[in-house]
Amino acid sequence: MMIDLTNIGKYTENNRIEAKKALGGLPHSIGETYSAFANTLGGILLLGVEEHTDKSLHPIDLPNPEKLIKEFWDIINNPKKVSVNILSHKDVYVQEVQGKRMVVINVPRAQRFDRPVYLEGNSANTYRRNGEGDYKCTKEEVNAMLRDAAVRTQDMLIIEEMGLDVFCYDSIRRYRVRMRNYRPGHVWDELEDVEFLYKLGAIGRSDDGKLHPTAAGLLMFGYEYEIVKEYPYYFLDYQEQMDAESRWTDRIVSSSGEWSGNIYDFYFRVYNKITQDIKVPFVMEGGNRIDDTPVHKALREALANCLINADYYGRQGVVITKRKDSFTFSNPGGFRIDLDAAKIGGISDPRNASLIKMFSLVEIGERAGSGIPNIYNVWKKQGWVPPIIDESFEPERITLSLFIEKNGDKKMAIECGDKKVSAKTALHKAAIIAYLTEHVEAKNNDISELLGLKPSRVRAILGEMVEEGFIVAEGGNKKRIYKLKS
Repeated sequence: MMIDLTNIGKYTENNRIEAKKALGGLPHSIGETYSAFANTLGGILLLGVEEHTDKSLHPIDLPNPEKLIKEFWDIINNPKKVSVNILSHKDVYVQEVQGKRMVVINVPRAQRFDRPVYLEGNSANTYRRNGEGDYKCTKEEVNAMLRDAAVRTQDMLIIEEMGLDVFCYDSIRRYRVRMRNYRPGHVWDELEDVEFLYKLGAIGRSDDGKLHPTAAGLLMFGYEYEIVKEYPYYFLDYQEQMDAESRWTDRIVSSSGEWSGNIYDFYFRVYNKITQDIKVPFVMEGGNRIDDTPVHKALREALANCLINADYYGRQGVVITKRKDSFTFSNPGGFRIDLDAAKIGGISDPRNASLIKMFSLVEIGERAGSGIPNIYNVWKKQGWVPPIIDESFEPERITLSLFIEKNGDKKMAIECGDKKVSAKTALHKAAIIAYLTEHVEAKNNDISELLGLKPSRVRAILGEMVEEGFIVAEGGNKKRIYKLKS
């Protein structure tokens, strides 16, 4: 994270900035803050900085900053104190601001194989950051980080307690028919089901030579009542909220007992629902009409990403929501790579590599980390509000929000606190919060350019957010700036 230290007074403490006076020496809580930043989104720790009554930050002159840095390195490099040092010397330095010296410690987000970053040789002393400071992680959060740190992805696990009767063979048949259509003449086409599933990675052989389902095979082709034996929180939920007066107007859940409940069948049931209202241009190719568009492909990618990258041991399950002018795709589990890197693309570090293989063989999903950039590019070409990706913690969860503007549609009202607001406005506010998290402050014109809205409309939205307590406004008229509320 980069901030303008020459204008430090414009910043306040938040989920990525922590300030300490440190006049009495290195703060006792510095290890907790280091752990919290490393296990969350990263952040910057400032020593020799005090917070004024208006929450603004100001430097105070440290008498011996070099000593503080030495003490800090002694702690970070001691494996009995900290599980891993993820810093280099360029991340810790003395900075002079307004003639006063401070210590700057830039803590990046730890790579998944370094998480959890914990203290005193005990993973129970693992911390994360929220808007109110550092908190000790639950056992569930620590276990999720340990699962992600493993070299083998979660879905490669062979479940030795289960036999091959956990599979819905109708799902397997539908999968094989689709694969035959997309890959005619494939070398696996003539194999019996058991050998086919073994080649696919849906079953594996235990040490005693017996065949059992893998985690990927169970999720992909198993019955829901068998899946929950391994994944107690497993739940797939699709909701259509097309009527503001109803909680939902159509719903598909994995636990209904009316269908298999596995993720392969869920994908097609949901994909047909979310795309049925997408307008298809009349395009001919080789005498045949092409009923596919970049928007269809982007929605396929969003749905596949949501299912493939979920941590199925995590709470709250997968939730897909369709409204008149928006879609949300939400799954348990955090990002395994930096969010900015995911938006750029080209880097792939899937949570469930075997599921990617299974979906890709039937032409669903991307392997090279290009899914998210493709979604952004399609939405940009359509002139729609940029996609919003939110990563939350307690528990870990990723939510992708896609907004579609349709001329002539009435604004869809959704609940927001104690009042109803349009889905469009809710997404705009989420985009503003995400922007201010990264850029600290913004003017009305900055937000207007971000959202593609008229300055007058942006001013109204910002005014609402000030009243709701999400942001604060400083200055008047043309010099007014907006920041997240501390």
